Amino acid sequence: MIGFLNGTLRAADTPIVLIDVQGVGYEVEVASSTIFNLPQLGEPLMLFTHLVVRDDAHLLFGFLHESERLLFRTLIKVNGVGAKLALTILSGMTADELHFSVQNDDTAPLVRVPGIGKKTAERLIVELRDKLPKLEDVAASGAKGKAGSVGEAQEAISALLSLGYKSQEATKMVRAIETDGLDSGAIIRLALQQVGK
Repeated sequence: MIGFLNGTLRAADTPIVLIDVQGVGYEVEVASSTIFNLPQLGEPLMLFTHLVVRDDAHLLFGFLHESERLLFRTLIKVNGVGAKLALTILSGMTADELHFSVQNDDTAPLVRVPGIGKKTAERLIVELRDKLPKLEDVAASGAKGKAGSVGEAQEAISALLSLGYKSQEATKMVRAIETDGLDSGAIIRLALQQVGK
């Protein structure tokens, strides 16, 4: 098992980042929210990782915080939720939002995540309810770094996904904008204006 990677960021193209660890390049899949917190290319980066071994591939999933990896591992234990869908959930909502949905039996935020229907959302809520103490820890520690403009940018990406844009496309649109001090509505307008140019 690879627990973490500590190296140099060489490339970041949602959902893949390339980390150079002593001359070996590791491709790691990350949530689109992680992309917004990455350092500049060529700078040091450490990611906590989760390795998925399949017959046709070895896939590494990366997280800036151990709490995010814990949440990911909690999600993939839910029946019908694989690693890709868990990463999509982490791209589409914060730990706080997921915790709130589970606590309040509110499927609406989950259903807005691409790939999640009402039945999957209901199953997620039922199966995660017993794990709420862990989720509370994740929400508390995961909220750091997701606040402010990063949270607004993530909301904008989620909105663009609901408009039919692919994850990679929506992330690139938002990354092209200086989001500091903007709310999600302003970010969405600017992103759509860029497409119109």
